Amino acid sequence: MSEHTNTTPTDSDEPGVTVRTHTELADAVPYLLGFQPDESLVLVAVHGSRGRFGGRVTVGIPTDPADWAVVADAVTDALVTGSTRRQGLPEGIVAFLCREPGPGENGTTVMEYLRPLAQHVRLAAGARDVPVVDALCLSDHRCWSYCCPDPACCPPEGNAQKPPGTSAVAAAAAYAGMTVRGSLRAMQRRLLPPDDGGDRKWTTALDTACANLLPRLVDEREAAEVADLTLTTTADLLTRLHRLPQVRDPKAADACDDRAIGIEEAATVIVGLQDRETRDRAAEWMEGPLAPPALRLWRALARRCTGAYDEYAAAPLALAGWVAWSSGDRTEARVALALALRADPDYLFALLLHHACDEGLAAESIRRVLRRAGKDRGREAAAGGAGAAGVADAPGRAGGGEAEGASSSRGGGFRCPRR
Repeated sequence: MSEHTNTTPTDSDEPGVTVRTHTELADAVPYLLGFQPDESLVLVAVHGSRGRFGGRVTVGIPTDPADWAVVADAVTDALVTGSTRRQGLPEGIVAFLCREPGPGENGTTVMEYLRPLAQHVRLAAGARDVPVVDALCLSDHRCWSYCCPDPACCPPEGNAQKPPGTSAVAAAAAYAGMTVRGSLRAMQRRLLPPDDGGDRKWTTALDTACANLLPRLVDEREAAEVADLTLTTTADLLTRLHRLPQVRDPKAADACDDRAIGIEEAATVIVGLQDRETRDRAAEWMEGPLAPPALRLWRALARRCTGAYDEYAAAPLALAGWVAWSSGDRTEARVALALALRADPDYLFALLLHHACDEGLAAESIRRVLRRAGKDRGREAAAGGAGAAGVADAPGRAGGGEAEGASSSRGGGFRCPRR
């Protein structure tokens, strides 16, 4: 196989890590993405004569093979279009098909099962005049190439991957300060409801909050009061989470946060955030000491949007993605924003943030807009004699700011599944 250099589009002048074998290429995947993909199709653009890695796209592998051709075409188009806009037409694409064996399966059966998906990707890339220079299946700690016919290089049983963290790529990444956050599924689990749907009282509380608050949100005279209630409750929850002792284990930390947030409080904020202006004002908790508890709160609220209220998760998931991006964590930002769009594919706030994050834009440009909006409201509040929010650096309550490119008008976006 040809050599490839692992560098990102934004730091192409930095020294890269050269990979020469299929196993080294497979070992590079978590460091390209920032997490270990599972049940995922990953496409990476290749640029230049040295095969420098560029843009990348990750999508879950559909459970129905009938959907593979459509997904392969859409994902390939997204990668080629985005890469061409940023760096020019790629010289090639490297595809990774990642799936662990299920009951009665082994790595070889997974590889054969996914072979048609690899072929769909190759056809989609060829239709855009971009060759797939390699397509690897990663399963059961082994890798197979769909493009290499040499059994001496790629035996039928696949090549064994080195234990995580022991490869040359891992050593170079550690030296460069790059880290892997664990599996994609583990990251998503922090943002999604439990598999069993969670406490039934969550749904009951959301039913009640919808019945009480949605009619008021569409009434211009009462919408400001609901916004005030939402932001006051949010500020109280942020202060509470900020005061909790730090817990290192993510699962234990999330459980601690869940216990600290009341059922009715969570439902009130979740429904209140369906108002776009209130959501934009909540986005101002994006930096400083309140950013970490804000991220934890948005995760916790997203975990409570279960059952018929799964679309309501778009708001807290988009806010989680925004705070993660604002805090410098593009990996979690992309995961959260992708989940927000899965909850509501037309959610404009998440669409704009996801596009901006993928394009490598600076979060500071949006932070400036939000800071200016907060200052403007502060001046309006001072002129009108209104009180300040109940927590340091919290958004004000008078008027409403909007994130760059996001609509801040009320109404038009409220959904109550039980009405």
